Amino acid sequence: MEIIQGILIILLSMWMVIDQQGFVITTWFPIMVAFFAGLIMGDMQTAMVIGGTFQLMNLGVANIGGSSVPNWGLASLVGIYVACKTTHDLSQAKAVALAVGVPVGMLGIQLDVFAKLLNTYVTHAAQKACEEMKFKKMNRILWIGPVIFALSTGIPTALCVLFGDTLVNTILSAVPKWFTNGLSIAGNMLPVVGIALLLQVMPAKKYLSMLMVGFVFSAYLNVPMFGVSIIGLALAYYFFTTESNKKTLVSNEAVIDEGDDWDE
Repeated sequence: MEIIQGILIILLSMWMVIDQQGFVITTWFPIMVAFFAGLIMGDMQTAMVIGGTFQLMNLGVANIGGSSVPNWGLASLVGIYVACKTTHDLSQAKAVALAVGVPVGMLGIQLDVFAKLLNTYVTHAAQKACEEMKFKKMNRILWIGPVIFALSTGIPTALCVLFGDTLVNTILSAVPKWFTNGLSIAGNMLPVVGIALLLQVMPAKKYLSMLMVGFVFSAYLNVPMFGVSIIGLALAYYFFTTESNKKTLVSNEAVIDEGDDWDE
């Protein structure tokens, strides 16, 4: 069973980056990766807590154009696998996932750059085959691209599957309790960084009143997050329809004022 789990985790890591670079079914998001990893590992609660943590860290981060960003989906996947293999305590599992996942996620930047660099040679080879009218050869060459991207996440995941739990168990038996407690505290703080990054790209100053209303509902009235989300959706719909009606009214007034050629 452990062998099957390891193989499925490696295949999931390879599919994740292929989806991100091609199909875009959004299965590379940490929370989506965590869902499938939880099904594979048989521990959905631990997987979703870890995935939710990395998803919050992922807020406000996007690889626009050809830029490379930390691969928090890969971090979530590796962290969940190692955590589920090493401990059954939720708080310790979160600390283990962060200790393993964050470095792997940061390594994802270099792996993504390296994969894109290799794919430039693939593209030139395919272009050369196209210019020579060898289209079948061109199609065969183009298949190398997805394989390179798949290996860029599959290889580090395979290394973590083979050696991750043994290495982490050795480290956990050697490090003091205060160190793992510190990782747990850091894990609770990192999602705040993700939310702060998200607020930087949102019109937070313009809608500061909405932020304050949401904070009051959540902190003082203890409204669940789903309830706050519904309130936010209702307010967004109200503002959207109001602005749309204003634009329609202004457009109609402009047409009336302009008149037509027969008015004179």
